[in-house]
Amino acid sequence: MRLIPLLTAIAVAAGLYFLVFERDDLLAFARGETAEDTAAATASDAPTNPASTAQLASQNRIGVVALRSEARPLDSAVILRGQTQAARQVEVLAETTSTVISEPLRKGAQVKAGDLLCELDPGTRQATYHEAKARLIEARSRVPEAEARLVEAQARLRESQINLVAAQKLSEGGYASETRLAAAEATERSAVAGVETAKGGLEAARAGIEAAQAAVAAAETEIARLTITAPFDGLLESDTAEVGSLLLPGSLCATVIQLDTIKLVGYVPETEVNRIDVGARAGAELANGLRVQGEVSFVSRSADPTTRTFEVEILVGNADLRIRDGQTADIAISAEGTKAHKLPQSALTLNNDGRLGVRIVREDKTAGFELIDLLRDTADGVWVAGLPDTADVIIVGQDFVTEGVAVEPTYREAGQ
Repeated sequence: MRLIPLLTAIAVAAGLYFLVFERDDLLAFARGETAEDTAAATASDAPTNPASTAQLASQNRIGVVALRSEARPLDSAVILRGQTQAARQVEVLAETTSTVISEPLRKGAQVKAGDLLCELDPGTRQATYHEAKARLIEARSRVPEAEARLVEAQARLRESQINLVAAQKLSEGGYASETRLAAAEATERSAVAGVETAKGGLEAARAGIEAAQAAVAAAETEIARLTITAPFDGLLESDTAEVGSLLLPGSLCATVIQLDTIKLVGYVPETEVNRIDVGARAGAELANGLRVQGEVSFVSRSADPTTRTFEVEILVGNADLRIRDGQTADIAISAEGTKAHKLPQSALTLNNDGRLGVRIVREDKTAGFELIDLLRDTADGVWVAGLPDTADVIIVGQDFVTEGVAVEPTYREAGQ
């Protein structure tokens, strides 16, 4: 019972052998031909000239569609995201202690440099100022008296010196006693001390003037602090202090911002920061669709320790105040251009290592792979770098060929 399946399996295996490995002989046997006839027919079908060989080779190539791409200049802008910021923002603080006596200004009001924001109660400051002025006048009146005393002391010193010289000469001739000479010397020393005292009095009088002047200046400064004014033209971001409010040194009177010139602030990675120069043109699109242009005014030399990015500031005109502080902005800063190819997005592929590139047609009509750097992605294609100035890029069929495979390209124009 088991012999029949075994014989059947042997017959099937033999049939498969002749069908696969002896196919030509089997077909010749079926047609009633001999092996020699089959060999002769095979020899007669073989190509005998190069033209027929090329035709056979072309039949073995894989058809692809290629784009002959020329490198073109590309303004390689640095793209970053940031926000708008007021050119200047100052919290105007009180510098002395007193109560507010002026009516408040409401936030949103426009102010000019020097406009009154908060006026404080002077209290006894005017009296203190007048007292300091009186002391200054008194100190100045003491100077002439001190100068007169110094002149008088210097005259007495000269007189005592003359008397001392006379006493010394008389004593040497025996015409004056030792007592008289000692008295003359004592008078001379007393006159010297009187001159020094007079000089000290004059210096004290002058020091009194300086102290009185300092007191007057302090009183004037204290009075000036009672009037708090706007430091520059701008808008009030907060109400000024209410009437009756007690302000201490450091208390907030108002917040003033300047928006007629506004800053765009963004952060650029360390790999791109060297491509940005101060003075470079820049553009931005705000979240509300408004587009603005300006110039780079600042590039930080110190990276943020957390993000390792560098701050960039761009000044933009805002005379009509359409741009507000704190709006989100997509910023593009012009940088040195480079040559790049614009290709369809579908042309991009990956090699066996997973690296991004494109398939190209080489001069020997074989497929090759070139790595590329993706520079910019647009709605109608991608800009890439890393290819020669002229390259035949396979845009259809690139996923069906590998390195060295023979291809038969059909070229498509760039506009198609």
